[in-house]
Amino acid sequence: MTPALLLAHGAGGTVRANFSPLIPQLSRRRKVHAVDFPGSGTTPRATAPLDLDDLADRLVAAADGEERFAIVGFSMGCAVAVRAARRHPERVTALVLTAGFAHIDDETRARMAEWGRLLNGDRPTLARYLMSIALGEPFRRRMTAEQTEGFLELIALTIPPGTPEQVDLTQRIDLRDELPSLAVPTLVIGTKQDRLIAPATTRALADLIPNARWAELNSGHAPALEAPTDWAHLIEDFLTSLPHPPR
Repeated sequence: MTPALLLAHGAGGTVRANFSPLIPQLSRRRKVHAVDFPGSGTTPRATAPLDLDDLADRLVAAADGEERFAIVGFSMGCAVAVRAARRHPERVTALVLTAGFAHIDDETRARMAEWGRLLNGDRPTLARYLMSIALGEPFRRRMTAEQTEGFLELIALTIPPGTPEQVDLTQRIDLRDELPSLAVPTLVIGTKQDRLIAPATTRALADLIPNARWAELNSGHAPALEAPTDWAHLIEDFLTSLPHPPR
C-alpha cells in the first residue's frame, strides 16, 4: 500500500494557503493528512515560544493512525518535517523539502525581523511587504493591477494570529548538526525566484543531507500560487519512484 502523506506548512501560513492546489493530485494515490500549527487556521495560538519538537509531534499525531507516511514540508515546515523524521524514524518513509533551510542567513534574518516588526503596524503596509518577498518577480510582472489589489487584500485579511511565534521560531532553527545523519530518502526543491529563502540557502540544506535529490521550481516563495502543477509533479514523481516499505 502506498504510504500516507503529511503536509507541514510554513511560518505565517496555513495548510490551505500553502498546499490546497496540490491536494487533489496528491490524494489520488494516498491519504493526505495535515495540521495547522499553533495560531494558524483553527488551531489556538501558543502561549509560549514555539518548540520544533512539539510541532513535529503535532504533525505526526495528525497521521490519524497511519503506520508509515512521507512528509512534504514547505519553508519552516521543512524543519518540522526533518525533526519528525529524526524523532519518529520508524514511521517516516520519505521527505520532500521545498524552499527550506538548515539555518537562515543574515539577509533572510533581516527580512524576518522586518516581517516581525510590521506585524505591529497596519495591515496594508504588511501585505505589501509580504507580497514583495513572497512572489517571484516574473510572476509579479504578469499580474494585472486588479489582481495585485485583490492579492494584497487577501493577504491583509488572512494573516494568522500566530505569525509572530512562527516567525520567531524560524529565526531560532538550526539543523546543521543533525542533517548529516538523516537517513531517509529526501528530495529538496529550490525555488529559483525566491526573495525570502535564497535558492543557495535551500541548496545548502540539500548538501547537508546524505544522498538527497535536488530539483528546482521556477517560482518565488509561493509555489502553490506560482507553480502548483509543476510542484505537484515533482512531489508525485519522487514519491512514486521509491519502493513501498513492507508493512
